[in-house]
Amino acid sequence: MTSGAATTPDKAREIRLAKHLEGDLTLDHFELVEVEVPEPAPGEVVVRMDHLGVAAAYQDRMRAECQLPLPPYQVGGRIGGGETGTVVKSNSPDLAVGDLVQSMTGWCEYAVGPAHTFFRLPQGVFPDTSYFLCQGPTAYYGMADIARVGEGDVVFVSGAAGGVGSLAGQIAKRRGAARVIGSAGSAEKVAYLVEELGYDAAFDYHDGPVVERLRELAPDGVDVFFDNVGGEQFEAAIQVAAPYARFALCGALSVQNGAGEDGLPRLDLMTAITRHLELRPFACYHTPEQIGAWVQHFATWLGEGRFVFPQTVVEGGIEAAPEALMACLKGAYRGNVSIPL
Repeated sequence: MTSGAATTPDKAREIRLAKHLEGDLTLDHFELVEVEVPEPAPGEVVVRMDHLGVAAAYQDRMRAECQLPLPPYQVGGRIGGGETGTVVKSNSPDLAVGDLVQSMTGWCEYAVGPAHTFFRLPQGVFPDTSYFLCQGPTAYYGMADIARVGEGDVVFVSGAAGGVGSLAGQIAKRRGAARVIGSAGSAEKVAYLVEELGYDAAFDYHDGPVVERLRELAPDGVDVFFDNVGGEQFEAAIQVAAPYARFALCGALSVQNGAGEDGLPRLDLMTAITRHLELRPFACYHTPEQIGAWVQHFATWLGEGRFVFPQTVVEGGIEAAPEALMACLKGAYRGNVSIPL
């Protein structure tokens, strides 16, 4: 055991899946349980969680047949993924007591597991470790590697006030985009995009046909579309796309939030062909390389005062996690969502 190990409680709490999701998400799908905190076996560490992440994708993994490129949660197993914490006991040469780490172990107060399942984080880079829980790796990978946004591009981001979109638009600006347009679901969020996050223009997708708003805001067409929504907004982006436009298809919130067939967009294939559109659906696995690329740019931009970290902090500890997820799915929050423990 590494010297300096802290005293850990005999028991701690975690959130488990009570039953697979069918229909609407309710508190009955969650179970708060108390479990023992064992001593680490050889090669293992004990981590005290400092922040829990909350993301819409967690709902998809609560279904028995998850459509994401991730395994579904199992009944009786932990929910969540994307937590940061501090190593408090170590029985491994790979991590020491006091190391900051990130993991996908689920919503819990303490986690015990092999050292290789925890990713060591650099210290002193950000004000606190919740900054590591943002959707930055996905936003950066989509904008930089998939869409290849650059100088002079006109960019449209759907779901722009969410965890990914609120970062994607800023990344486009930092990479030289000439104009960045965002969509959101309320006037308050539209103002937030323009006044706080630096979007050049934004609109509420409830306020009439999306294609008409896009034509007003991007009269010469859209060069890059970063899609978090699907549905009508995808169809509109096809119609307003400039020749050789690049589409980074990141999410389909219109389906995730129960919109049914409205969330399944129709592809105007002839328009896509004649304009030579590049449509690239993608998933970001948050590999060490992807995380590293994002952290490097994020830290630099923050240090230069050229980037806003959009974050909602939900108080209440681990008990607050289920209701926080439900609120997140209803669009109650702006930016990335985390819960301090």
